[in-house]
This record gives sequence, structure tokens and C-alpha cells, in this order.
Amino acid sequence: MIRFENVSKVYNDGTKAVNRLNLTIEKGEFFVFIGPSGCGKTTTMKMINRLIELTEGTIYINEKKVSNYDIHELRWNIGYVLQQIALFPHMTIEENISVVPQLRKWDRGKIGKRVTELLEMVGLDPDTYRKRKPSELSGGQKQRVGVIRALAADPEIILMDEPFSALDPISREKLQKDILDLQKRIKKTIIFVTHDMQEALALGDRICVMKNGEIVQVDTPQAIIENPVNDFVEEFIGSNATTNFLEKLEEKATVEDFLHRISADHSPSYQVKPLSSQTTLEEALAQLADNDNIPVEKDGEVIGTITRQLVVQYLAKRMIERG
Repeated sequence: MIRFENVSKVYNDGTKAVNRLNLTIEKGEFFVFIGPSGCGKTTTMKMINRLIELTEGTIYINEKKVSNYDIHELRWNIGYVLQQIALFPHMTIEENISVVPQLRKWDRGKIGKRVTELLEMVGLDPDTYRKRKPSELSGGQKQRVGVIRALAADPEIILMDEPFSALDPISREKLQKDILDLQKRIKKTIIFVTHDMQEALALGDRICVMKNGEIVQVDTPQAIIENPVNDFVEEFIGSNATTNFLEKLEEKATVEDFLHRISADHSPSYQVKPLSSQTTLEEALAQLADNDNIPVEKDGEVIGTITRQLVVQYLAKRMIERG
């Protein structure tokens, strides 16, 4: 989908912001750039839509050089969400969302339908919000409008440059969850820049850790937590981010995950209806309150049997491991 081939950016004063970067971002991937200030993460992202021109190397989108795209078509096909959303204050929410579709000469009916669809997608009632001005919205609502404005012309790629960093912690966590839920539905390629490791771990399919304009590690959140390549990555992650990530990972654990981690009884028991292998441990515990043991089924076959005692012992052990 997006490929960096020996990409460097050197500014006129000699500062090398990005140094010989090689990287591939897959179609439909939620890809996060993270690192300390000045590491080159935002520069790297802005070179994708040519807001910053690269100095050396090549960036490809769908195997076509970004330099070979018409600049307007390139940017119309790449949504962009900033930290400071910069909605046009004199325009209504509907007019703000409609900017790129109008530039692409969509007809009025198609634009109106798209505005309704997008507002509903982020939980903003179209009848209530489409005629409001940005000054009538909360910070979180403005950020939602910023996201759907970037989606308005149905681009393949969305660039998000620290979009939630100015929000309070509660609004920020809510929007992180919302963007993940949205991504499951729209399946766009999202490139997200942040300096917050907890945010990167919560959102990314893969994370690219950068330092001094170079890639230090590219991996899944779990792999980065479990196998940081060096002390810099380990220190940058931090113990709080690790603990929070493991806790959230545990919350999502299914009974199949659980059976892979313990030596469980695999003898079938059909006195009760088997659990799906994708049942969460929390849901399993609720059912185990009324049953001594429950078989676990996957693709029509029993893959193990769990008991309340085993699950409680396992969760207690994990809590002790996390301190």
C-alpha cells in the first residue's frame, strides 16, 4: 500500500530529519509512528501527502511514486486530521465536512447523504449538528467532526497527527475507543503520529519507534512490550504503559487464549452447553458460577474444559506478576 524506499529528509540548514528510511505500511493497517520530539515521525508522515517534500529516496502508494501523482488528487485521496482541528469558524458543520467533496465536484444530493452518513457514524445526530457552527461544539465533538471531514470523500488513507493530545484524559480515551470502532467498520489505512506510548499500544496494529530520524523497532504492540530491541525502546515504553497494556490485553482474553496458557483438562463434558472459544474470561466466569466445569468448543470440536478454580487461579497469578 505505502512503501518507503531509502527515504531521507534534509533541511536547508543541514538538519537531517529522516535518514534512509525503509518501511512498508499494509492496506487497512492502523500504523503508529512514535518517538521523542524531533525524532522525525511527523516529517515522515507529512512526506506521504507531500506537505513536506523528501530529499532522497522514493515513497510509493499502490506502487506509484507519490511524485507522479497530481498534487491535488493525491491530497484529496488522503484524509488529514490535525491536533488543532482548524474547522472553518464561519462555516456550518455540514459545510466543513463538504469541502473536499465539493472540490471533487460531487452533486449536492450525494454530499448531503454523505454528511448524514458520517455524522451518524460518530454518534452526532445530523438534524442537531449539521447546521451548527464549530463554536457550538465541545472539544471532543470538534475532533469527531475533524475525523469525518477527513473521511468525507472516502479516501483510502487517513493521516492523523497527534489528533487527541489537546483533549482531557476522559475525552481522549473515549475518542481512542471510537476511532478503533470506526476503523473496524471502514477498514481504511490509518497512519497515526503520537508521543504517547499508552496511546500507541492501544491503537496500533503495528508501531514504529523512531529516534534521531531513524527506525529503532517496528513491531506489534505485544511484541514491543515483550521483546524491546534495546534499552531506549524499553525505557520509552515505560512500566505504566506496559502494565496498562497487559491489563487491557487480559480483559480481551478469550477462553481459547486461556487454554493455550494452562495445562487444562481436555476431556469433554457435555452436561452443559459448550462455550465458544471466543468467549471472554469474564463471560466464562459468570457461567462458571452455576457449573463446576464447562467444555470449550471451536469449529464443532471440544478443545478443552475449564473450571472456575482454574480461571481464578490464573487471573490471580497474572495480577501478582503485574505487581
